[in-house]
Amino acid sequence: MNFDLKTLDLAAAASEKCDLLVVLLPEGFKPGKDALSVLAALALKNGDLLTKAGKHLQLYQAPAIAARRVVLVGQGDGSARATRQAVQAVAGALKAPQTKRAVLCFAAEPAAGAVSAAVLAVADASYVYTATKTKVEARSLGRCVVGVPGATAVRTDFDTGVALVAGVEFAREWGNRPANHATPTLLANAAKTLAKLPGIQCKIHGPAEVARLGMGAFLAVARGSEEPLRFIELRYNGASKDQAPVVLVGKGITFDTGGISIKPAAEMDEMKFDMGGAASVLGTFRALAELQPAINVVGLVPACENMPDGRAVKPGDVVTSMSGQTVEILNTDAEGRLVLCDALTYAARFKPAAVVDIATLTGACVIALGGVRSGLFANNEALASALHQAGEAAQDPCWRMPLDDEYADGLKSNFADMGNVAGRAGGSITAAKFLQKFVGELPWAHLDIAGTAWKGGAAKGATGRPVGLLVHYLLEQSRALPAAKAATPRRTARARAA
Repeated sequence: MNFDLKTLDLAAAASEKCDLLVVLLPEGFKPGKDALSVLAALALKNGDLLTKAGKHLQLYQAPAIAARRVVLVGQGDGSARATRQAVQAVAGALKAPQTKRAVLCFAAEPAAGAVSAAVLAVADASYVYTATKTKVEARSLGRCVVGVPGATAVRTDFDTGVALVAGVEFAREWGNRPANHATPTLLANAAKTLAKLPGIQCKIHGPAEVARLGMGAFLAVARGSEEPLRFIELRYNGASKDQAPVVLVGKGITFDTGGISIKPAAEMDEMKFDMGGAASVLGTFRALAELQPAINVVGLVPACENMPDGRAVKPGDVVTSMSGQTVEILNTDAEGRLVLCDALTYAARFKPAAVVDIATLTGACVIALGGVRSGLFANNEALASALHQAGEAAQDPCWRMPLDDEYADGLKSNFADMGNVAGRAGGSITAAKFLQKFVGELPWAHLDIAGTAWKGGAAKGATGRPVGLLVHYLLEQSRALPAAKAATPRRTARARAA
């Protein structure tokens, strides 16, 4: 869909011809003498409308207003969070089949991040998955004009929002696709399409290359599937060549049966979402192509299926990782950490400024944090703080979890350098401790997104998280780079979300 940014006060907004006009009214709203202000003031005075975030009043063919339908919405304190809540409250109107063109108008100067939050909320509200459906109405909303008192002041915020929509929807699309429509090969093909965008390069490693690299843990997981593995390597070059990159590593298990340690049948279909980390890395690169920040980024995605056939790895087998460390596979359903450990070893060759892995890794993290915050583990205080702040700014929050050395005790093995699981207690932490054994002294963080990458139940589907967190983090890192290290100036985001 298309987004446009336009300077509009309420008087001008009343003249905008559209199917739906959404007016955001913050606390302390001061009405003018235009038709919209008069309507809003009267509704507020009579108690038919409140400025609390999400409270709204719908009008139809109101006098002196060009829009067919008008929704007056409380915006609370006007913050990015309150703005998102306000737009979410009118999601039904934005998704309605008759809404082809909408105008979203801020009645007052937007707070920091509010415009970006509004753009993301509109896109989220109107998103429709269609890839494998034959009888479904595609997204009806084709254009949304964001009206603000002064467009120039919020242009960067708007461009960030539009780019994030492109990235989040790329991640959602691939996260939602069934496993037979999102095999490792197809995921690699999706990565190749990103290489057609400015500044992005893509290289795909097949089974032979992975074997030559000595990625024994990754190969072990892939052994039981007829689908060949793919190791995806993406590069975004926005800074000078001597600038150390940030490496993002995304778990790409395109379907996880659990292997020989097979999962229960109930809700196993949701294991198509086990490549949420991979999807978020691809989505982040999609957003980088729009924003073109002055930073270097490498994306690594070990992609394969975890299946139980006669060649599948067995509980008790010992494999040798790319690092040379041996691992006793006590549970084949703890496969994500096996593909990640080899990718983390590979990441070191880039001499990165930081490494962040993203994975739907443990059910234990869902128990700990639910679907609100992703789990954050880090061996570096500055990196942990930067990621936490980025999550807050993006409304894609995470929560710092411990990494005490004692948590690794359960990984001890009688037959290898380590086991791939410990006991049930602290499962998300022991999984992170396993990964930590493969990063050495590199600044490293692990995001466990098992609770945030998708929703179940009636709202079942991929969320696109944590693309917002990752993009905000990378943008902040690019701003911190010395000016002399930056590459040539880059274009700003296009006002289009694909």
